[in-house]
Amino acid sequence: MSYYLCVDCGGSKTAAAIADSAGNIVGRGQGGPSNFAYLGLPNFIQAVTDTVNAALKSFIPDSVDLPPQPNAPLFAAAWLGVSGVDSAAAIARLIPPLTALLGVEPIVANDTHLLAAPLGMYDDVSAAIGCVSGTGGIVVSFQQGEGARLHELGRVGGWGWILGDEGGGFHVGREAVRQILWDADRASVFPPEQRNTDSTLKDRVLARFGITDPFELLTIVHWPDPAADASDADPDAPEYTRMVREKRLSSLAPLVFAAAFEDKDPLAQRVLGHTTRELADQICVLLRPEQDEPGKTYPARTVKASETILCFGGSLVGVEAYRKLILDELERRGHVPKRVTFIDDAAALGAKALAAVGSAR
Repeated sequence: MSYYLCVDCGGSKTAAAIADSAGNIVGRGQGGPSNFAYLGLPNFIQAVTDTVNAALKSFIPDSVDLPPQPNAPLFAAAWLGVSGVDSAAAIARLIPPLTALLGVEPIVANDTHLLAAPLGMYDDVSAAIGCVSGTGGIVVSFQQGEGARLHELGRVGGWGWILGDEGGGFHVGREAVRQILWDADRASVFPPEQRNTDSTLKDRVLARFGITDPFELLTIVHWPDPAADASDADPDAPEYTRMVREKRLSSLAPLVFAAAFEDKDPLAQRVLGHTTRELADQICVLLRPEQDEPGKTYPARTVKASETILCFGGSLVGVEAYRKLILDELERRGHVPKRVTFIDDAAALGAKALAAVGSAR
């Protein structure tokens, strides 16, 4: 029997799904982070190896670990969507070791390509926009290519936490701290009895780090990353000293969501208003107006929202209320997608798409 493998390589986890020739998911595996730009090649290959081996053993308990035996390929086709893969040069580096590992030359692309797999399922759309908002963030537009491949039209963002990742967890956490400090700065010009900076978001964030003064956040945010060898770390040191700086901020996203959607806290709502506007800015780069202005030309690779399926993926946009903020912002700008979907299992979707293409040949 022919098997079809898809691996979703993200900044927080790696997920693998294996489909049979009928499109049934027969195997699954999950592993740790596999962002190629963050891990480098050896650690990335190890993460994929461990995850695919776990998927194989989930339905073939006595399967031999990868790589496969010569002339005994396990997979008819493979597709890897990899966060941190943003250039042809990066893809070229990955294909030889992945081919040796899997026994078949895989399709390798950015992880947003997996989100756009529904494009081929509908006749009333001609383009897809994949919008990732999880640990990081990126938006990419597509048209259908050959087989399971997608033709990338344009992309915006996905620059990593230092440079961007608008709409993602780090962006939300950073903006939360910025807004808390901004309120504290503004309050400094008022007499003490008039300094009202009450906020459940502020309370949640300060409690998270065990502090009472908002300006202590500056030390927490800028504290150096922990050493790679933490054997001599002080066991009584604050928890944040054992976290990398990125995670100190990205881990605040659930607190922002709770304060915004449960407490209706104005400060938290302001934070999410900012992050969704910046994410909408990026999506709008890929779109053109619904009505062309006479005499005005538009980039050939832009698409109309009315002809597009917007495919969300990632933990943050897994929250319906957050997706609604993004869609409301797009509508205010005159962009209403023809279809909207949230992909919560990109690996399975990709494996099924590969099987459908394979069975059609």
